[in-house]
Amino acid sequence: MAGRHGPLMPRGGGTVGGKPLSHGSRIAIAVAIGVALGCVCAFLYPEGLFMRPSHLPPSSGRVMLARLLLAGQGKNESLYKAGPFGTVKALRTNPTVIPDESVNPRLAKILEEVAVKKELVVALANSNVREMLEVWFTNVKRVGIPNYLVVALDDNIENFCKSNGVPVYRRDPDEGVDSIAKTGGNHAVSGLKFRVLREFLQLGYSILLSDIDIIFLRNPFDHLYRDSDVESMSDGHTNMTAYGFNDVFDEPSMAGRLSREKAWDQAVFNEELFIPSHPGYEGLHASRRTMDMYLFMNSKVLFKTVRKDAQLSKLKPVIVHSNYHPDKLDRMKAIIEFYVNGKQNALQHFPDGSE
Repeated sequence: MAGRHGPLMPRGGGTVGGKPLSHGSRIAIAVAIGVALGCVCAFLYPEGLFMRPSHLPPSSGRVMLARLLLAGQGKNESLYKAGPFGTVKALRTNPTVIPDESVNPRLAKILEEVAVKKELVVALANSNVREMLEVWFTNVKRVGIPNYLVVALDDNIENFCKSNGVPVYRRDPDEGVDSIAKTGGNHAVSGLKFRVLREFLQLGYSILLSDIDIIFLRNPFDHLYRDSDVESMSDGHTNMTAYGFNDVFDEPSMAGRLSREKAWDQAVFNEELFIPSHPGYEGLHASRRTMDMYLFMNSKVLFKTVRKDAQLSKLKPVIVHSNYHPDKLDRMKAIIEFYVNGKQNALQHFPDGSE
């Protein structure tokens, strides 16, 4: 084979069969060579020829990808295309908690026996509300709700529940809880529920947290949406105050503030749940739903509006919360007379307010 002594492309232009290449042919060959080299590089260097060293921070493109992955919309998930106006929704709930039975093995065993589909009603009670507690669990039984549990804050309530066949759980001694349970006022005791609730959530259960002054008229689990982190009734009594006003919500993270401050648990929770993230504060990012105020009814809606309206008074709510009036027990009994026993005038002699 003869040696090669000259350039591949002689000065003055390339030749094919002794004939010089045209200008267009040379351009076509150059393009072909460039495409071929590009394919080779893409195969050998999929990350690119100029990869960013691993010790440097990711580019903004990778930050966005990380956010998509964290949101569950990246790898192994389809990215969502924006639809028409009014149809685009964010991811509705936070990830499901991985159950950790080591948090409280004794409670885990009780919940396994009581809960239905990992859901149950939970109420806290001490001896100060014994009579209301009896009305509460009597109606829970009458409605046929099997998945409920009373967290007893003293020995008296624990024994009372056991003697009436009511599922009960007594926490292990905890001075921070026990001192409030014995001597704390109504709001202080109410605030304990968020400290207690944390263990239930860590064990992987969904909790319908109930006050003792609530009358159950239907099974609430048949009326939940299960599309949000928090579903709550409202203390509002009109469309604006019930659905467009910062009125009532409950959430475990408020327990810290309630243990340090003398504050109303519902007001503190609203602040924790609704205040957005801002410099120096990271919000909860929890999704929430407010329930229908005529199905999950408070006593102000009942006594100020519903009982005076012939059509509304025919509706049967899921629950009625006697939260606006100090004569709670009398009103609870009257609510049962009206909705359960059909006594049409059972609510009439009560004033609208608490006078």
